Amino acid sequence: MRNFLLIAAAAVLLGYLGICWFLHAKQRDMIYYGWTTTVDAASTDFALKRPDATLRGWVANPDKPDPILYFGGNAERVESNREAFALLFPGRSVYFLAYRGYGASEGAPSEAALVPDALAFFDDVQRRHPGQKIAVIGRSLGSGIASQVAAQRPVERLVLVTPFDSMVGAARSHYPMFPVGWLLDERYESDKALRRFKQPMLIVHGGRDDVVPEANTLRLIAALPAPPTVVRIAKADHNDISNYPEFVAALLEFFQR
Repeated sequence: MRNFLLIAAAAVLLGYLGICWFLHAKQRDMIYYGWTTTVDAASTDFALKRPDATLRGWVANPDKPDPILYFGGNAERVESNREAFALLFPGRSVYFLAYRGYGASEGAPSEAALVPDALAFFDDVQRRHPGQKIAVIGRSLGSGIASQVAAQRPVERLVLVTPFDSMVGAARSHYPMFPVGWLLDERYESDKALRRFKQPMLIVHGGRDDVVPEANTLRLIAALPAPPTVVRIAKADHNDISNYPEFVAALLEFFQR
């Protein structure tokens, strides 16, 4: 019986370690779904040359001033927002960049690549619009990227939709039995990045979000140096939040201040 218990315990331990290995090895496959968004390069509006890849994207209202940069979710076709954002922000241009491995952009996504890409994207748009204010909107995964941009560039105002405190924090909510703090390389620590951000900020989140639990959003809010404007849409989940009139109203009011 003693030997059986030792063998059973060893099998459980090996299984646990195997799952840990899988979570570490496959983390990028579990975070990034760029393969679902592939399009032809000819359908894009602009290209951003990086040292090791060419990134591509779209722009709404290209002749308008005071641009807005949009960073989308981990499986989002960002170009699908062009028409809605053109109508929502008729007096501003809006830029949508496809991450590496998304849309018609080259390369493979990782935090180590996407954050420098986003900073270069901001700099490129700033050159296109010299002396103009630049706002940033980030949704889900894009909230983590937008937060890093806001921490390192002169962002006029910031909107975070269904945001998390950090990727580790969100992962702990889904995998509480595993040491995700040790396993994850993709961290997106928005709570740390935004500790000194004092420009106007809007956070929109859903009461039924089961991808980014509400507790993670609340931890991000608690970490901020000044209270943001917070809009909670009680019936919204992670994916349908932009379909609610309250979502549109929140953005309109925030940008009209």
